Amino acid sequence: MNAKSDVRSPVCQFVDDYIQGCLLDEDRTVANTVDYLKRSHSKTLAPKEVFRLSEAAAFEIMAKLRWPDTYGEPICIYCGCERCYLIKTRRTFKCAGCRRHFSLTSQTALHGMRLQYRDFLAVLALFANNPKGIAALQISRDIDISYKSAFVLLHKIREAIDLNRSNLMLKGEVEIDGSYYGGYIRPSNGGREGKWPSRRRRKKCVLALVQRDGPTVTKVIKSENTTDVLSAAFMHILPGSVIYADEHKSYDALHARYETRRINHRWSYSDGIACTNIVESYNSRLRRAEIGKYHRISERYLSSYASECAYRWDRRRTDNGRVFVELLEIVLSSPANRNWLGYWQKRSD
Repeated sequence: MNAKSDVRSPVCQFVDDYIQGCLLDEDRTVANTVDYLKRSHSKTLAPKEVFRLSEAAAFEIMAKLRWPDTYGEPICIYCGCERCYLIKTRRTFKCAGCRRHFSLTSQTALHGMRLQYRDFLAVLALFANNPKGIAALQISRDIDISYKSAFVLLHKIREAIDLNRSNLMLKGEVEIDGSYYGGYIRPSNGGREGKWPSRRRRKKCVLALVQRDGPTVTKVIKSENTTDVLSAAFMHILPGSVIYADEHKSYDALHARYETRRINHRWSYSDGIACTNIVESYNSRLRRAEIGKYHRISERYLSSYASECAYRWDRRRTDNGRVFVELLEIVLSSPANRNWLGYWQKRSD
């Protein structure tokens, strides 16, 4: 690949160190997340450095993470041939074997993207740098793109995160809890004394399973019920684990397969043996994102938002540079999502 770029920019250097495994291990010694975020080593990549990238440098960074085994040299996505030519005027590739053309984002979560590469990296930097998420309207203003482009692009990132986390397995001590989101119903035009709609709010339940000092798994279900709780536990929690839950009756059946410890929130939040404070903290983060960032979350996209917040929760003590590169890896390694191809043109499946 012969594209020239400012290779010594801080962003390029950070990506090179990440690929070569030269970054320091994550710091998990700080008890409080806020204290960690105040430390200088939590800020390893400033978004302003991403904004200063040239298009050639952004192209090179994405190529290195798309094909890390060849350090950015393209491999044909159709036949696997390693002899590919760069068409400089269009920044696409042509395979010497099958003679087919492909781009850097072909058959990835960004398939069909028409943005410049540096604009996408700027969007990803803002996405990674906000601890509770960022709205599409804010992205459209910061990057100067249309709201529709920002909306679809952010959902492509969320779908890639959701797909990447679909097969996580939890072990050891696991906390489980459900909380309800969405289902906004517009009030009638009757003032404060007017009659409100008689329909109940169609909220959906996000069932969260959090491994202590480990990953988080989320499932969107209709409500907390024994069938869905058991299905999620069997799919994501290994036998021999210890489960902590509240006194909701849907968790009673977990006693048959796991060692389950319960806490009655009517009397206390921790009794020295059982507590669900960690999973409650995740629920609070998702609630704050709904109220302060997204305002209304459609039940159609609730699973994507829940997975995004789960990823942010798991990376709450990870420096923003590592999060940025991890997200870029996830997006470039995920297959194309047909739900978001031609979304605004009503061509999605």
